[in-house]
Amino acid sequence: MDWKRLAQFVLLGSVHSEQCAILLVRVSIGLFFAISGGRKLFVAGSRQTMYETLARAKVPFPNLMTYFVSSVEFVGGSLVAAGLLSSLASVALLVDMVVAILTTKLSAMPKNVSPLGWVDNLLYLPEVLYVLILFWMICSGPGKLSVDYWLAEQLQK
Repeated sequence: MDWKRLAQFVLLGSVHSEQCAILLVRVSIGLFFAISGGRKLFVAGSRQTMYETLARAKVPFPNLMTYFVSSVEFVGGSLVAAGLLSSLASVALLVDMVVAILTTKLSAMPKNVSPLGWVDNLLYLPEVLYVLILFWMICSGPGKLSVDYWLAEQLQK
C-alpha cells in the first residue's frame, strides 16, 4: 500500500474526483429547487401553503410573490441542474434563501437561548445549508461537466 498517496488523499482529497463531487452537488441542489419550485407552481395545495406562509410573514403582494418565488426556484433550480448560467441562477436562489431565512425562519427560532445556542439553531436550518452550498457553487463554478464550461471553452476558440 502506498501510504504517502493515502495520506495525501486523506489530507487533500482527490483532484480526480473533484469534478464528480461538484456535478453531484450541483445536480442534487438544482433538482431539489426545481422540484420544490415546480410543486409550488403546479400543485394547488403546495401553492396554497406557499401563499399562506408568505401572508403570515407579511410579505407584500403574497399572491404575486408566491408565483415569483416559485418561478425563481423552478427556473433557477433547472438551470443549476443543467449547469447553464449556473452562477447567475445560484445568486438568485441564494437571495431567495436569505429572504426566506429573514422573513420566516429567524422569527420561528427559540427565544431566550445563549448566543451559542442561537448559532446552533441557525446552523440547523436547512436554508442556511442551501445558502452555503450556493455560495460555494458561485465561487467554485459549475464544474467541467456543465453546459457553462462547454460554452466558456467555445468562447475561447
